[in-house]
Amino acid sequence: MYAYFYSKYGSPDVLNCLQLPTPTPKANEVLIRVCATTVSAGDWRARSLTMPAGMALIGRLVFGITGPRKPVLGTELSGIIEAVGVDVTSFKPGDAVIGFPGASFGAHAEHIVMPADGKIVVKPNGLSFDEAAAIPFGATTAYDFLINKGKLRTRERVLINGASGSVGSACVQIAKHFGADVTGVCSAANADLVRAIGADRVIDYNAEDFTEEGLQYDVVVDTVGSAPWSKAQHALATNGRMLLIAGNTSDMIFGWLKARLRGKRLIGGVASEAIEVLRKVVELTADGHFHPVIDRSFDFSQMVAAHAHVDTGHKKGNVVVTVALDTKSHRNAGTGFHLNEAAHV
Repeated sequence: MYAYFYSKYGSPDVLNCLQLPTPTPKANEVLIRVCATTVSAGDWRARSLTMPAGMALIGRLVFGITGPRKPVLGTELSGIIEAVGVDVTSFKPGDAVIGFPGASFGAHAEHIVMPADGKIVVKPNGLSFDEAAAIPFGATTAYDFLINKGKLRTRERVLINGASGSVGSACVQIAKHFGADVTGVCSAANADLVRAIGADRVIDYNAEDFTEEGLQYDVVVDTVGSAPWSKAQHALATNGRMLLIAGNTSDMIFGWLKARLRGKRLIGGVASEAIEVLRKVVELTADGHFHPVIDRSFDFSQMVAAHAHVDTGHKKGNVVVTVALDTKSHRNAGTGFHLNEAAHV
């Protein structure tokens, strides 16, 4: 099989397409032929080792001190099971699935093995493989922070900073589905997109500072790290919660205390990759309550270009990489929100 391999941190040029042995599933594993994957913020951070100030050492401890611990990136995928281990009864060859290796990576390859009892769910028939691959990373993060950690309630006022990204666009849709009044912060160029996916109000961060506009929110979600507590606290109502999906080192470590002293809460940490969360967001997608936003799709041969596009910092939603085009009877039109239909560039 072919896979994209990197042995040092840096720009997209550190990626090399190599021919590797196709893995053989162990007794409790399945072999998946990858049909589509994405280049996520997790891939970008692991490849470039771009970390918040003061977190460089922690980044190396997580991803590898002298070089990448996981040389094949890719946090999410859709595909078809080609083989199963002798103890596997939950899946069979030919099943179309969604996989979420997450921090284990490995999806930037033509094949991947995963535990059968791991983060794998059956792909709903109404979703294309590109759409299915774009669900796990952004949607599970949004769901876990908003619903599990943030305890979002109906009719609460929610502001989402970075509303047009993979996680931000998922936050907009999930918050709206659960009955919140949603304000999205993004550039003017992305305002129509953010409104289209459900935001009640959009703030152009180039023209207006949401922390100084006078309005207050029950929940403020920072998905991009550009709203430190020192500023965002002014936009929180009494007893409000700030959900810190991305932020500076000081807020990550001491934010809970800073917020508590102001009679508010700051909730950070790492998003759960639990199978229960994955099942929930796939169910929401199948029922039409969530549509992964796809900026553009690249062919597998253009993985470096896909990473370069993510490196610009201007992607909208998800960047998908189509790995296997021959999906036969599993292929369908899907129902996702595509910004650039058929954009194999």
